[in-house]
Amino acid sequence: MRDTAIINIYPNTAEIINGTTVLDNESNPIALNENLITAEVTRLQAEYDSQAYARKRKAKYDALNQFELISDDAINGTTTHKDAIVAIKSEFPKP
Repeated sequence: MRDTAIINIYPNTAEIINGTTVLDNESNPIALNENLITAEVTRLQAEYDSQAYARKRKAKYDALNQFELISDDAINGTTTHKDAIVAIKSEFPKP
């Protein structure tokens, strides 16, 4: 996450060596501001954490055989697919 923070703050970054040495496109070192990097890492972590529900939902959605459920619902007049999606959304609500 630190590397992503560095790239976000210093868009001319070409290479990051061991998370401490950063070179630009012309192989010149970039002076790092640790306070900015720490703030960006904190922002990125908060963004990642806020999407936990979405990652959990996706894992459950991926476990469903959605095409089969949709097809079976169309043939049988049932709502199995819709019910499964609603259950997943209820289990992992948006914050």
